[in-house]
Amino acid sequence: MCSLSGPRDEDGPRGQAESPLGHEVEKALLGGEPKYTKAAVAEAAGVELARAERLWQAMGFAHVEDHEVVFTDADVRAVRMLVQLVSADVITAELETAVARTLAQTMSRLAEWQVAIFRSVLGDRFAEDLDVTAQFAEAITPVMEDLQGYVWRRHLAATAARELTEQVGDGDERLQVIGFADLVGYTRLIRDFSEVELGRLIDEFEETATAVVAENRGRIVKTVGDEVLFVTDTAAEAAEIALTLNERIPGSGKLPPLRIGLAQGPVLARFGDVYGSTVNIASRLTSVARPASALVDRELATSLRAHPAYSLTSIGPTKVQSFRGLRAYALRRAR
Repeated sequence: MCSLSGPRDEDGPRGQAESPLGHEVEKALLGGEPKYTKAAVAEAAGVELARAERLWQAMGFAHVEDHEVVFTDADVRAVRMLVQLVSADVITAELETAVARTLAQTMSRLAEWQVAIFRSVLGDRFAEDLDVTAQFAEAITPVMEDLQGYVWRRHLAATAARELTEQVGDGDERLQVIGFADLVGYTRLIRDFSEVELGRLIDEFEETATAVVAENRGRIVKTVGDEVLFVTDTAAEAAEIALTLNERIPGSGKLPPLRIGLAQGPVLARFGDVYGSTVNIASRLTSVARPASALVDRELATSLRAHPAYSLTSIGPTKVQSFRGLRAYALRRAR
């Protein structure tokens, strides 16, 4: 391993800048002492420096100068594990950075939420008393880590069970229903509500959407501000989610109504996200739907006609970007 004893400079011994977290907070959150440069991590993990840097950047972390000592034993283990996955042919070398990037996108959002919990519990002490913050982090981080592991394993089991029972085609493409649910007038909400009020509204929206989607055997792919993207395996599940959301949201405090678009067709599922023209059609239908309504494409309408619980009304060809002559149908409950 290369020597860690670099020159002392304005950043402190071995070129290690003082962390804004404070030493004890940083140690509690990282699970160990920062003691490696990036070259030392690469050497200890047995990989080229360029590869280690590529993985670091794929995980969304800022550039680190050659002399900075910011890495821990956990960083070395992480690089080794990724390399072992490739060596064991669990993932290909081409997918290595994609795996790192996908993990980072999920964990980054989770980390932001958890730090918000730290701030809400500690109040002013979060920034003013780093000893208290370090003690809190030391106590709560292992609990959160265990809980994350539990939730991950439960989702892993549920996803594996679903994959084993579904008729999945070649590769990652399958026939599914994609749904978008979009809050009407989100720009006005941003303008008229304080950050605290807006945060409560978004929490209420996501809580309601999560409950409705889960109750009807759907899965939320992601939420982006005022919009939720979900997926289902059957037409009836998607229809029930859309109609139930529009029924519950108006009675949910100050939340505005929703616009919902649904489309059925082949979907490429990759690293927890979904792609393809079916996704684009659902998004476009959402943009032209009226408040408190749900629009579906022709393929989904065909699948739903056999269900007596639903009513479909053709609204004719719909002008949407990139799709000429797209036929849309208004979805309602049958009387």
